[in-house]
Amino acid sequence: MSLKRGFFVIVGLTSVTLGTIGIVVPLLPTVPFILLAAYCFARSSDRLHHWLMTHPWFSQGLNDWQNKRSINKKLKRKAMIMTTLSFVVSIAIVPLLWVQIMLVCMLCVLLLFMWQIPELD
Repeated sequence: MSLKRGFFVIVGLTSVTLGTIGIVVPLLPTVPFILLAAYCFARSSDRLHHWLMTHPWFSQGLNDWQNKRSINKKLKRKAMIMTTLSFVVSIAIVPLLWVQIMLVCMLCVLLLFMWQIPELD
C-alpha cells in the first residue's frame, strides 16, 4: 500500500468514525465527515468506497449528492429536525448563558446552510 493510499484510508476511517459519533453528539457534524470519507475512500479503497456508498444509513444521501448535487426533501427535513433537537438538548443542558447564545447562533447558521441545499422531490 502506498503512503498516499494509506493516508486516504486512515483519514476516511477516522471520518466515518467521527461522522457516526456525530449522529448523537450535537456539535460534531455528520454530513461533512461522511462526505470526506467518501472522497478519501474513492481515492484509496474500492472495497471501502463501495461499502460506504451502499451503507443503509448513508447511501441515499451520498448517491443523491454525488449524482445530482442535491438531497432528498424528506432526508433534508429529517436532518434539520434532528439537528434542531440535538442543539435544543445541548442548549437546555448548558448552564452558561454565553454558551447558550453561541449554540443558538451556530444552530441558525447551520439551518440556513442546510436550507440552501438543493432538494429532490
